[in-house]
Amino acid sequence: MFTHLAARLPNALGHAVPRVSSRFPAHARLLSRLAVDGSKGRAMPATKNRATAAASGVDATFTIRDGPVFQGKAFGANSNISGEAVFTTSLVGYPESMTDPSYRGQILVFTQPLIGNYGVPSNERDEYNLLKYFESPHIQCAGVVVADVAEQYSHWTAVESLGEWCAREGVPLVSGVDTRAIVTYLREQGSSLARISIGDEYDADEDEGFIDPGQINLVKRVSTKAPFVVANPNATFHIALIDCGVKENILRSLVSRGASVTVFPYNYPIHKVADNFDGVFISNGPGDPTHCHETVYNLARLMETSSVPIMGICLGHQLLALAVGAQTIKLKYGNRAHNIPALDLTTGQCHITSQNHGYAVDASTLPSEFKEYFVNLNDGSNEGMLHKTRPIFSTQFHPEAKGGPMDSAYLFDKYLQNVKMFKDSAKVYRDNRPSQLMIDILSKERVGVEPSPLANAA
Repeated sequence: MFTHLAARLPNALGHAVPRVSSRFPAHARLLSRLAVDGSKGRAMPATKNRATAAASGVDATFTIRDGPVFQGKAFGANSNISGEAVFTTSLVGYPESMTDPSYRGQILVFTQPLIGNYGVPSNERDEYNLLKYFESPHIQCAGVVVADVAEQYSHWTAVESLGEWCAREGVPLVSGVDTRAIVTYLREQGSSLARISIGDEYDADEDEGFIDPGQINLVKRVSTKAPFVVANPNATFHIALIDCGVKENILRSLVSRGASVTVFPYNYPIHKVADNFDGVFISNGPGDPTHCHETVYNLARLMETSSVPIMGICLGHQLLALAVGAQTIKLKYGNRAHNIPALDLTTGQCHITSQNHGYAVDASTLPSEFKEYFVNLNDGSNEGMLHKTRPIFSTQFHPEAKGGPMDSAYLFDKYLQNVKMFKDSAKVYRDNRPSQLMIDILSKERVGVEPSPLANAA
């Protein structure tokens, strides 16, 4: 079996993998399963260059379908795009927000009047090979709209301006518009389709060209195409993470607490390999959760066949809820900010949270074995669920948020405590930590994930 595997999965140096020793039979079986179910090893496709010439100061138009038209100036890529217009009230953290895969296909309107004043940092990586300042390797949102963009920036980590970064990433940025009027419209009408046009006047005939990200399986676009591993050399646990658009700081929050993490594509049949791990984690991600039929099915099978501890964040929370028979709803304009209060219904404590979602779980549809965990104190929407007897819970908000707040970061500790209790209670101890063989064979970063226009095949 492993001879066949070695032929398909070259190691980091491109040589044949040596014969596996008898010390690694479980990991050999796991690697065989990874290969059979679609691992492409460490091969990475060529990067597609999205860069355009900077459109600094060029006239630009921001158009909301069946709504107002705003004239401004372009400071990013010289390209026309369309998507769903949403707004965020976050005051800081624009590099993290713009690289968050949950924003894929959306035009991000910042309510903070001035954006770009501390520039854009480098793509430096930390000791776990995770990006220190970004949540993914590329800008994920389709476009950016701000009231005022800072052309002169100042920060010790900055290497380029916001406009230069957007041009290099092929993302248009419009400045000089009344974002207060945009937000007022979106709050009254709800999230709307919109487009950014550079250098051209608005043409009503283009309305039929608006692309609706809600009709596209965006998770398929942002999820890794093959498993990869983020290893901690001193790991105590090994977590399987389902990548629906995972943020770098979610991975860091797990690895820095003593876990190694193997990341799987969103539709990977996780129930088939769960016994090789100490816990399962479902990440955040973009779009309508009902598009992820395979993920929901796999999670349902996982809970039927395994008692492994499970935690989900954001889209992961919604997918877990769908897997147990609950329903999700689309919010009028979503919750996107770093300052949203969420009440812990088990303790009565209120936490200030970071959020980025347009859908929510309908708490009234949760099955009897689950109870509501958190509730949004602004709009009353559900913010989490908790199994009454099993180590399964999820949150709609982001406990790992960058740039903050970190009030609810303790939930990662709670999850890993569940993992430890589960592992300690096992009748037979299993060392599920990844072997050096597994670390050498699997990629160390996302595989085959490159931003592409939504006009391409869904």
